[in-house]
Amino acid sequence: MNELPRRIRIMIVDDHEVVRQGLKTLLERREHFAVVAEASSVEEAVREALRTAPDVIIMDVRLPDGTGVEACREIRAERPETRVLMLTSYADDEAVFASLMAGAAGYLLKQMRARELVHAIETVASGGSLLDPAVAERALRRLRAAAAGERSPEERLLASLTEQERRILPLIAEGKTNREIAAELYLSDKTVKNYVSSILSKLGVTRRSQAAAFAARQLARDRPPPGLPPTP
Repeated sequence: MNELPRRIRIMIVDDHEVVRQGLKTLLERREHFAVVAEASSVEEAVREALRTAPDVIIMDVRLPDGTGVEACREIRAERPETRVLMLTSYADDEAVFASLMAGAAGYLLKQMRARELVHAIETVASGGSLLDPAVAERALRRLRAAAAGERSPEERLLASLTEQERRILPLIAEGKTNREIAAELYLSDKTVKNYVSSILSKLGVTRRSQAAAFAARQLARDRPPPGLPPTP
């Protein structure tokens, strides 16, 4: 591992102000920690991370306009040197795996002790990672299984969408406008517009009607023939 920087620059991302303030108070008691930014959403987290260039981000998994996993992926794509610690209230294999694939350096529970959080920040800031061996093994098994399986081109396109994009795609297929989607998912119109643009780009199409047709084909593929039960 690398040596610790003289002062570790930290950003805190959580949609609860009380949680952010509590973490900030705790961390700033350490002379070698400096909280340089806070954020409460995916959009704000990405913007502030690029503006303030933190060494370590403490990232809540659940955010009002998406997930911390999406924010982690976007931030790491622009600033791979920034280390992200995912923070959540409960352990979830799916979220752990998604966080690992997004480039997170660790996955922490909110119930952890203060000294454990401090140690985690110091560890990832110095180039280390925090991942339970059992979790790592499960993630590797999933990777091997995915590598061994054959996917159709459309399945690969669908897999390229983020969790939030996969929520929005069926709503596009239903003919909903950006404003209607924003109201249903509690997002801003601008955020939905950005997600729709990303979906069209990933699917390699230029019009919403083409994305809707793609979604309809996926629905038809997943629906069992008449008289047959769904595949478990």
